[in-house]
Amino acid sequence: MTPKPTSRHLPPRRLLAVAAALALMGGQAEAQSTSDGTQGTGTQESAGQTGTASCPLGSFHCKPRELNYTMCRPNALLEFYDPTLPKDTTGRDTANTEVYAEQVDSSDQTVYHLQGRVNIQRADQKLQSDTADYNSDSTDYDARGNVRYQEAGQLLNAEHIRGNTDSSTGVADTVRYQMLTSRGNGVAQQGQMLDAQRTHYTRVSYSTCDVGHHLWEVRSKDLRIDKETGVGTAHGATMRFANVPFLYLPYFTFPVDDRRKSGFLYPTFSNSNRSGFMLGAPYYLNLAPNYDATLEPRIYTSRGLMLAGEFRYLNLIPGTTGQLNIEYLHNDRGDNDPDSVEQTKGDDRYLVKFNDQSHLVGPWTFTTSINRASDRNYLRDFGNDLYTSAIGTLTSSAYVVGGGNWWNASFGADSYQNVDPSLPDSSVQYKRWPRATFNVNLPLQKWLEFGASTEAVAFRKDDVVEGNRLDLYPYLAADFRGAAWFVRPKVAYRYTTYDLSGGYDRYGYYTPLATGTTTPFTSSSPSRSVPITSLDTGLVFDRLTTLFGKGYTQTLEPRLYYLYVPYRNQNNLPLFDTNLMSFDYWQLFSPNQYSGADRQMNANNLTAALTTRLLDDNGVERLSASIGQIRYFNQQRVQLPNSNNTTGTPTDWSGSNYVAQLNMQLDDDWRVSTQYQWDPHKRQQGGTDITGKPYFVGRSTDLAAVSIQRRIGTDGIVNFSYRYRRGLLEQYDASAVYPISERWRLVGRWTYSVMEKRTVEALAGVEYDSCCVAVRVVGRHYVNTYNFATANASANNAIMFELQFKGLGAFNGQTEGVLRRGILGYQ
Repeated sequence: MTPKPTSRHLPPRRLLAVAAALALMGGQAEAQSTSDGTQGTGTQESAGQTGTASCPLGSFHCKPRELNYTMCRPNALLEFYDPTLPKDTTGRDTANTEVYAEQVDSSDQTVYHLQGRVNIQRADQKLQSDTADYNSDSTDYDARGNVRYQEAGQLLNAEHIRGNTDSSTGVADTVRYQMLTSRGNGVAQQGQMLDAQRTHYTRVSYSTCDVGHHLWEVRSKDLRIDKETGVGTAHGATMRFANVPFLYLPYFTFPVDDRRKSGFLYPTFSNSNRSGFMLGAPYYLNLAPNYDATLEPRIYTSRGLMLAGEFRYLNLIPGTTGQLNIEYLHNDRGDNDPDSVEQTKGDDRYLVKFNDQSHLVGPWTFTTSINRASDRNYLRDFGNDLYTSAIGTLTSSAYVVGGGNWWNASFGADSYQNVDPSLPDSSVQYKRWPRATFNVNLPLQKWLEFGASTEAVAFRKDDVVEGNRLDLYPYLAADFRGAAWFVRPKVAYRYTTYDLSGGYDRYGYYTPLATGTTTPFTSSSPSRSVPITSLDTGLVFDRLTTLFGKGYTQTLEPRLYYLYVPYRNQNNLPLFDTNLMSFDYWQLFSPNQYSGADRQMNANNLTAALTTRLLDDNGVERLSASIGQIRYFNQQRVQLPNSNNTTGTPTDWSGSNYVAQLNMQLDDDWRVSTQYQWDPHKRQQGGTDITGKPYFVGRSTDLAAVSIQRRIGTDGIVNFSYRYRRGLLEQYDASAVYPISERWRLVGRWTYSVMEKRTVEALAGVEYDSCCVAVRVVGRHYVNTYNFATANASANNAIMFELQFKGLGAFNGQTEGVLRRGILGYQ
């Protein structure tokens, strides 16, 4: 169960703002994190640290790379930095102040005149100057000549500093500063400490680049910082890149600490051949500590003005967390799509996404996920990446869920919306309206377990048979094992019953694209009951061996799995949510080859499989190879009705496909994975593939897949894969992140479909990473819609650009998500 989010905070938003809070004497500057929440490095001790470690080979989700300042100059600190000073600020109030000077003059024992290499130090604070005057009665001070100040959070250099210690006031002229934890540095003509919480600077600059080598910086004529409110106010701010101004803001406010602040975020922009050029200007609203909002007006040159909004909340009602996203475009000006059944010109278009999780009581939680679009073309027209534009169905659901140590339950509903313009609405699956589940997993003894899976569903869909289904699946399982063997018997019973709605006899085996007559249902309450028994046994042998001069432990693991399920005639049962699952290695040990509860296969089968592994000295699996086959003692009589086999003719197989798989990673730089299925049956025509060409099954390869991954250095990767499934798919896929130098990386991906003889996706780009700036430019060509009926595909072209100022955020941060999804192992 998810705990109540009482101590969490909403994540910050990146703001277009000066990210520094300058300090002036007396500990005004504190350690600040970079604007995206990660800690930068600024000291000499940390200048050589690297960012995130390399993503393990084979990982589908890699952590984003942290900000990397290793390319910054190792002597980037102001020249007077003293690494021996303490970094703990808590001892200032009780610490003694040590004063050193070549000459001290105090004729009245009140005003002290210090001259020559003046050095004043207290705890983490250190002040150096050529001369200094200090009045012990008034606590006025005046330091002149090469004034240098250091504390745990910052360095500061000025020509002249004067002020009062008790009132925490002061004025510094010709200031240079550097923040030690966020790498912020710059200059100011003058800095004034108005009191302990407020400061004022004139003609100030800020950057995270090397001191004296600013590739980018923000310059402001007037800057005021209030630490009590956590707000900075700038007038006349200009952002420069390569000393060229490109953004001017006459007035804006920004946060100077971790507190969120309302204001403009970085603008977003993109371009596609369906909606034209897009420019967005998001504005962040910090409404309360536990909820906020973002409004983003967007202009699409080919379609019009859109308003997008996001609302996030945490404990708005105790125990709740969620997010609402809305996009709305009035009167679409775009041209109608001739390949779509829906025409959208002149229509109002929208997208709504709502996710919520609310704790109710005890172990019970209410979860909601609502996703709705105005039309089928919406994601294709406005989706900003391949992942979004390729979605064919939007799912909405609402559930009450709960669970304990040995049980879990849920009650709710699921609804689906077709957002694929090339498919009819009849292709969308049944709504589950409502659905309830209850699952038990109760240990009776150390070796004995009782369990049950229970589901009750009401299926709803227009123009097809509708009804309710109850599926009960109790079982009793034992587990006997030793160091080198295991025996796992299991006995189960499955009972499934239906209550079909009125007019059920008008429908039969409904297939949207099938033609001809169908067999009508003869009962409104059909049912099926069947026992299921299985016996899973295996042995584990191991020995020491060597390969390529390295020592390994090799295992040999034979396994037998026997399954018996008597035949039950299920021709009069509807098909609500059941399909034939793809056959793979794990299907060799599955009690059913169908998903859902509408079909339970008959079985008198014996699976024989053999696995061998290589384990290194640390127990890491470096190689795993398996092969197996099912031997059928009875024919497979339970079949899905379709246009080629409406009578459910049983198969005459004596055995399944031979299934083999191999995973190998002998070191941390290479990984190879393969799968292979060979059909030993008699050759016969199996139908037509997705391009309409006939294909044959039997005595040939049914499935073949190979993927190779090679790491290049710490941040480079090369991937190659080949995927083939007879009659459905044959593709080559190659992708790479290739570092050509410390600063430059090339990225690319190419996916080619052999059956369609066309490129599915092509991506090419370049990345530049320096001390304080990162740039990505990526061009993409990708298929975003495929019409199976006409075998026509529509493609989209896009160019994406991202400019990141380290420690300040990124302009148009959309490319990273595309690259992470498209290139396995990308960081």
